[in-house]
Amino acid sequence: MITTLKGDITGLDFTIIVNAANKHLLPGSGVCGAIFSKAGKGLEEECQQLHGCPTGDAKMTKAYGLRCDRIIHAVGPIYLDGNHQERELLESCYWNSLCLAYSYVREQNLEKCTLAFPCISTGIYGFPREEACQIAVKTVKTLMRQYPDAKVIDVIFVCYLQEDYALYKEELKKYEIYG
Repeated sequence: MITTLKGDITGLDFTIIVNAANKHLLPGSGVCGAIFSKAGKGLEEECQQLHGCPTGDAKMTKAYGLRCDRIIHAVGPIYLDGNHQERELLESCYWNSLCLAYSYVREQNLEKCTLAFPCISTGIYGFPREEACQIAVKTVKTLMRQYPDAKVIDVIFVCYLQEDYALYKEELKKYEIYG
């Protein structure tokens, strides 16, 4: 199942949440800052041991003070002008996050998993919201179609802003109609 909801990703009960991380895997602004703040000092200490993460990639940590089991830190691209592989790097964030989640499902022998994504790269990183939404939904749908075993993961796009929530609702409706 792939769905969306409006809310604060840090206060909801999911198996895994995704952090819209910076390449240093350190506390930042927006959702990243909120996740680090609510998780506590242990998260920052573990992230320092990971020595950063390249743009387009993702790494997983424990969740510490959050209600989820794990946090995937996905490093989205800073949007310059659309001509610097921003689209491919954002696709890679979603793809790599789903791969990490699936590995976790297999390692833990889970029958089901909920994976919550924020709107990666749309805040201070400047990615156009509508395009980022299209990339996110298409990438998740493509992976689920290519790897049916991944359907044990329920993906939820958690939107903090009403504008993003409306975009995701519309984009997901398109896929209901066209598959």
